[in-house]
Amino acid sequence: MKLKLASNPTRPTAPTELVEKVIVRGVHLEITPALRDHALGVAERLLRHNDHLVRVRIDLEHDHTRGVGDQFAAKGHIEIGGPDLIASVRSDDAYKSLDLLSDRLDRMLRERSRTRTDRRNNDRTSGKFRKELASED
Repeated sequence: MKLKLASNPTRPTAPTELVEKVIVRGVHLEITPALRDHALGVAERLLRHNDHLVRVRIDLEHDHTRGVGDQFAAKGHIEIGGPDLIASVRSDDAYKSLDLLSDRLDRMLRERSRTRTDRRNNDRTSGKFRKELASED
């Protein structure tokens, strides 16, 4: 029997908790209130998915020396128990790069959660080892 332990995805994140856990920075770019709200929405989605996150840092960077297609970079750093999750995306729009970053970090969190659950629920006496135990009897 496999037990699935997960946080409650419907639990709303308190605004004070969200502000305490999220850092939004702009590099060569002024963070407008609309951009900050969009970035906080991205972080809220990540926190709703897994509320054991220590801190989420989102860096938005504007590089005017690059071509038209990838002037905006969004970098995300999630501090969580174990190895940190780091992702980076580039696009032609700041909001688009935030959305792409959100998708990538969400995918990374889901993969991490799935592998941890699989390891926890893995039957240690399966396969070859079980056959060796049976042959010793």
